[in-house]
Amino acid sequence: MDKQRTIKKKVSFEGVGLHTGEKTKIVLCPAPVNTGIIFVRQDIPTFLVKADLSSLADPEKFPRRTSVGNDGVYIHTIEHLMAALHLLGIDNIQINMWGEEVPGLDGSAKEFIEKIKEAGLLEQGAYRDYLTIKEPLWVDESCASIIVLPSTDLRISYVLKYDNPLIGSGYMDLVINGKATDNFYEARTFCLEDEVKPLLNMGLGKGANYDNTLVVSSKGIIKNKLRFDDEFVKHKILDLVGDLYLVGALKAHVIAVKSGHSLSIKLLDKLRRYKDKVKRGGVGSREGYVPQGTELNAEEIMKILPHRYPFLLVDKVVELEKAKRCVGIKNVSMNEYFFQGHFPGRPVMPGVLIVEAMAQVGGILMLACAEHRGKLAYFMAANNIKFRKTVEPGDQLVIEVNIGKTRSKTGSVYAKASVEGKVVAEAELMFALVE
Repeated sequence: MDKQRTIKKKVSFEGVGLHTGEKTKIVLCPAPVNTGIIFVRQDIPTFLVKADLSSLADPEKFPRRTSVGNDGVYIHTIEHLMAALHLLGIDNIQINMWGEEVPGLDGSAKEFIEKIKEAGLLEQGAYRDYLTIKEPLWVDESCASIIVLPSTDLRISYVLKYDNPLIGSGYMDLVINGKATDNFYEARTFCLEDEVKPLLNMGLGKGANYDNTLVVSSKGIIKNKLRFDDEFVKHKILDLVGDLYLVGALKAHVIAVKSGHSLSIKLLDKLRRYKDKVKRGGVGSREGYVPQGTELNAEEIMKILPHRYPFLLVDKVVELEKAKRCVGIKNVSMNEYFFQGHFPGRPVMPGVLIVEAMAQVGGILMLACAEHRGKLAYFMAANNIKFRKTVEPGDQLVIEVNIGKTRSKTGSVYAKASVEGKVVAEAELMFALVE
């Protein structure tokens, strides 16, 4: 698995915002693991905005760019900087900022990439948390669309089509690998000549000029020239790469047809809902905790399992042999919540909760090795379940789980629960392991 990254030292950029036209400055600073990408406004009482799906601004309110913010404070036109961080595989960074818009520089991510590379990248101790797409997703509007399909890498395929004869049509397919080896990050933003006046009337493009924006007429590019023949389609991919990084590290095949920021933001909203659904459905620790000892207390168990009272059904682990065997303890008291409604006249522990307790110990065993660090374990199936005896208040449930067949994406365990040395339940449990 890939490690998280930050930068080795500070990097600063100054310039004007492409849309506000105001002078602005940013300073990129190293940040600890699991920080993410955060903007900190320094020109007002210190205000922090995390660049993720939760802070994404309405594209109808802020068109032709990607903005993040909350409580009335916004950071505008972040897409080229986000693309640079995405292409370099930078997970954690603090961006101190004076002004409300990221400097436009030359209209591409070229200077961002070059200066960050010069500062150097630092590999950190924690692993990257990938969102891996397992089912098709799509959004569309008018004649534009974006489709997201499962893939083992982040692959982007883009189809460009303009009526302007110079821009015309184009296609590009590439894999984003965290090394920024393709020159598409040098592709500059562009607009049609007949868009200039309407944009200015909307209060946009105040910092744009013929050097940082390719203005395209029916006869050619005004007062500038292309860096490469496919610069238009490459800039569209650059914008998309920047927008996608608001979801974090991603493994998917993204197929975009004539899309722009507004459609990308619709896709991000769908990805947010998909991510929430995936994270809710799987067992896994946020920090990818791997225990070092052979015994675990409740605090250590909660670093591996997301369960909390009253649904955490393992009090402690007394034996842990990684990738082989785990023994957990559940002390059943009269105060358990389920005794209030499950046969209160003769309280017994529900069989389904005994199976759940066995599955939780199985989850600990599956996730306690470095090989599965940061993965989610989905409880897929329970086979050959047998209940032998009842479990009553005052019993100590001893749950022994032994590993069965394990592959990179699935694993099975044999679980047995006992009270005073007598088996009360047993089952074969299967898990799916995903990043």
